[in-house]
Amino acid sequence: MLSTITEKILAKHAGREEVSPGELINASVDFALGNDITAPIAIEAFDQIAAPKVFDPSRIALIADHFVPNKDIQSAEQVMRMRRFARKYDIEHFYEVGKMGIEHALLPEMGLVLPGDLVIGADSHTCTYGALGAFSTGVGSTDLAAAMATGEVWLKVPESIKFVYHGRPQQWVSGKDIILYTIGRIGVDGALYRSMEFTGEAIPFLSMADRLSMCNMAIEAGAKTGIIEPDEITLDYVNPRARRGFSPLKSDPGARYHEVVEIDVSAVGLQVAFPPLPSNSRPVEESGDIEVDQVVIGSCTNGRIEDMRVAAQLLKGHKVHPNVRCLIIPATPSVYKQCNSEGLIDIFLDAEAAVCTPTCGPCLGGHMGILAKGERALATTNRNFVGRMGHPESEVYLAGPAVAAATAIVGKISGPEQILAKTSDRK
Repeated sequence: MLSTITEKILAKHAGREEVSPGELINASVDFALGNDITAPIAIEAFDQIAAPKVFDPSRIALIADHFVPNKDIQSAEQVMRMRRFARKYDIEHFYEVGKMGIEHALLPEMGLVLPGDLVIGADSHTCTYGALGAFSTGVGSTDLAAAMATGEVWLKVPESIKFVYHGRPQQWVSGKDIILYTIGRIGVDGALYRSMEFTGEAIPFLSMADRLSMCNMAIEAGAKTGIIEPDEITLDYVNPRARRGFSPLKSDPGARYHEVVEIDVSAVGLQVAFPPLPSNSRPVEESGDIEVDQVVIGSCTNGRIEDMRVAAQLLKGHKVHPNVRCLIIPATPSVYKQCNSEGLIDIFLDAEAAVCTPTCGPCLGGHMGILAKGERALATTNRNFVGRMGHPESEVYLAGPAVAAATAIVGKISGPEQILAKTSDRK
């Protein structure tokens, strides 16, 4: 039977020649992860199982990234539970503050999730790793507990939707813009429990940061995962980092798909998703006159060095609008260090932005950027649900780093052309 990349990965990990959409399978897990919200619940369930050990201490990551540095006693106790569990079972990949990065940026960077892998995580944005050609998906904390004990997970094989992207992206248009446009086209449940396979002639024009951003937000269309076949760009990223061997897989020509969606990315402009859903996307030029109180540049969606460079390119020589708070959060310590070595930190500070330690922080309304009643934020994060970043009567707009940086300077939702025009006028 001709198979998609998703079906091939699941068949391999189920010990089968092939699998079909709708089948229920038990599959072996290459890597499992939890964070400071979900892992403590998984640890409690693991204790109830009374398993004598974890399936493999080198294939589990516990990453405290949501409420760290700890904002209160409860968050400190959550991390303490993780720390004690990691020490008890010799978990190799427990990351403390200082080593910790936002989980979905950190693990690819560390070479811990790889092409052909089956990865589960007790976090919905685990689908990020599909950018490497892995099947990765979010699970509940009890599923994580079972996987930590047995090294297996129970899954239903999803159908696949093939997204064929034609053309070449316009200047400033990033993977974030392409995925916001895609979600806007199909809706927040347009890929419900399906694998979103991203392919086409536009993919080679996208960096790994763009691809990770796209797969990260597959869940916002209801998908089980997002996935991109490995190519030279993937392997150039993975080979210097990989901690173990891996076997890339690709879809068979002629494999069956639930649907094929074709998109001309050359016609996709910079996007803004209006509250309260990521599907409420529209071109930035159609945003109207919307003032904001806060801009957030970071998260597992857009906190990589490429995102930081775009923000710095626009912020250089400008000041953040006096009515705006601009928070910049490099996703990992290495991204932070690279920002420093490239002089980006100086640019951000000179622009009067606040540069924060790697953390999820304001993305989920955790800390370090909570919104008050009536405030608006534009963020490079992945969700803009009611109350997502603070008060239920606040608003969050989603965009890529170019729109975010321009908005921080202008004080209302704007594209980079306005900033470049100002810079040109000065000359």
